Amino acid sequence: MKPGFRSTYNSFSGKILVALGLMALLPYLLVIYLFFHERITPSETVYLFSFLALFSIFTGFALLRRSAGQIELLCEEIRSATSGDKKEPLQIPDDSELAEIARHFNVMTRKLDDMNRKNQEQATQLMVYARDLSLSYQRSKREEELRNRISRYVGNNLVEKLIDLKDGVFLETERNTVTVLFADIRSFTAIAERMAAEEVVSMLNEYFSIMVDIIFKNNGLLDKFVGDQLIAVFGLVEAEGNHPDNAIRAALEMTAATQKLGQARQARGLEVFEAGIGINTGAAIIGNIGSENRMDYTVIGDCVNIAARLEQMAKGGEIIVGEMTYLRHTGNFHFDSRGEVYVKNKLEPVICYNVLGYAKGNVAEVHGNRTHPGRF
Repeated sequence: MKPGFRSTYNSFSGKILVALGLMALLPYLLVIYLFFHERITPSETVYLFSFLALFSIFTGFALLRRSAGQIELLCEEIRSATSGDKKEPLQIPDDSELAEIARHFNVMTRKLDDMNRKNQEQATQLMVYARDLSLSYQRSKREEELRNRISRYVGNNLVEKLIDLKDGVFLETERNTVTVLFADIRSFTAIAERMAAEEVVSMLNEYFSIMVDIIFKNNGLLDKFVGDQLIAVFGLVEAEGNHPDNAIRAALEMTAATQKLGQARQARGLEVFEAGIGINTGAAIIGNIGSENRMDYTVIGDCVNIAARLEQMAKGGEIIVGEMTYLRHTGNFHFDSRGEVYVKNKLEPVICYNVLGYAKGNVAEVHGNRTHPGRF
């Protein structure tokens, strides 16, 4: 029994004591008392004892039966509560022990209800987290796919900048100032005629892989391949450095890499080649050009046409830039003016310059019209 708990008539144990007292003690004590005081005869004693015994038994049984009924009620109430059919607290008014059990059960039920409510809230929160996690995963997957697609056209250092652009901005048609680079293998047709088709493809793949890496490294975007010609754009996406500088630096590295590739191919007994590069800076239209079935995101305009003409003028190993590229560059490069030249489809002459390399004391020395880099 719980310390401090009092056994009273309303308690189950108290009723048991009363019932035992009525059934076991009261008849005997009363009969013995009357018999020894000679108040009754032996025959009357038997009748009285029998009557008192039956009275005590029935009275004790009634008391215990009432408590048994309270226990059955408690069981039924607990069964209803645990099955969810009963929402009200248990009420056992008579037996103090059973009332105490009911009270503790009610407390436990309230705690369980609170726990269930918290569990439901947590389950709902977990569902929200799972949904957010699923959306985040899908978004990450889309971004990864976008990165993979973009990485075929731009360097990894620009992918994040393109991802961070507002939806649709990069693909909107716009007019902007950019620097366009054309690179083309000199005498490619003659070289290709001396080679098997598989060898031509292998040579171009090797060459383009090196060139594209250089363009990406210098914050350029690949526009397209046209046969043995490569077209790149600088300044289309905000990046570090000045885009004319980036284009000139990329051209110098491309020229040096082509020379190195030629030396390696010559050592393997393969065909060697050189490339001419033309660069021009100016306003161009950037957007999706083509038909409903085939679109090409590219740059068009007079700036692009001049860059193509300058590339056609360049000999193997030469880099020719337009006047705007020359005026806007901020790098430490060395130039040689070619003056005014006339190009196809232009009535006015174009002022252009040969890039001879990095300025003396930088990373390259200048020898005539060819560059001999000191770090490639």
